[in-house]
Amino acid sequence: MNKRIWINFKELRARLNFEDVLRHYGIEIKRKGVQHQGFCPLPNHNGSQNSPSFSANLERGIFHCFGCGAKGNVLEFAALMQGVDVNDGEALRSVAVELQQQFFPQGASTRKKPVTDAQKPEPKSTPIAVNAPLDFELKDLDVGHPYLSSRGFTRDTMRFFGVGFCSRGLLKDRVAIPLHGLDGKLLGYAGRVVDDAEISDVNPRYRLPSRRERHGTIYEFRKTLFLYNGFRIKAPCDDLIVVRGFPSVWWLHQHGHPSVVATMGAEVSEEQLELIVSLVKPSGRVWLLSDGDKAGERFVELLLCEVSPHRFVRWIKPVEGQQPTDLSAEQLKTCFTL
Repeated sequence: MNKRIWINFKELRARLNFEDVLRHYGIEIKRKGVQHQGFCPLPNHNGSQNSPSFSANLERGIFHCFGCGAKGNVLEFAALMQGVDVNDGEALRSVAVELQQQFFPQGASTRKKPVTDAQKPEPKSTPIAVNAPLDFELKDLDVGHPYLSSRGFTRDTMRFFGVGFCSRGLLKDRVAIPLHGLDGKLLGYAGRVVDDAEISDVNPRYRLPSRRERHGTIYEFRKTLFLYNGFRIKAPCDDLIVVRGFPSVWWLHQHGHPSVVATMGAEVSEEQLELIVSLVKPSGRVWLLSDGDKAGERFVELLLCEVSPHRFVRWIKPVEGQQPTDLSAEQLKTCFTL
């Protein structure tokens, strides 16, 4: 049996030139700056064709038809042009493979991007340790702090995750959240403010481990290389819940749903996408539970596109403005019932 090829949807979308894709489908380009505007070319367009309702941002690789309401990225446009349901993971993957073979028959591009100062490597004499284990652990964290109890978290839940209010050190006056790598080793702590009124540019809601130098080695923390709570899933599971933030993990665990991981933000890296797939059996399911805001929508759109070709994915669509921690135990039980 041939090995299934991993398609990097995010990279493919970034490399595709929307102008080339439009021409591939016989569409004449009518530019206004970075925009192409014209009549909707989609075969299932059901709006009026009396005015040019279709617009594509050639720079960002997205489109929107104000007549039929269709919108999405360049890959989804190609799928719709071929009459493919963008929610059908296997069919979408076939379109992606076809586009890759059409536009990049020799494989990955060898063109190098200019290196910025921020991307220049450190001097060879300075070793860099990424996500190295800590050699200490915070003690005497307050698991019963009013901020945690007011949000409905029990002391037992906070003890399980090692979370508590910190009264000294770099995380003074923040809730300290242990971050464990895939091997279970402690990599650092995130710190969450307890009073949202104090959030500012210099005092963010969450503070992650900073880049530091110690004993001649530079230590870096990269959240994109692992999933929060992922180390507790020891073998591929039947059902995996994916959320954005730490509190959602605690809340779901507290209400009887332990197979849950967080990406720690709306952006999801290639490493995290591969981890999500690897944590679920081929016959298993990935459940997306996002916040009811724009960032939550972006989070879901990315995961649906990247994970659905490999695993069954279902989005539990929230009420606008709602967070997973707003759901009761009964509501959560209903969410994960097919």
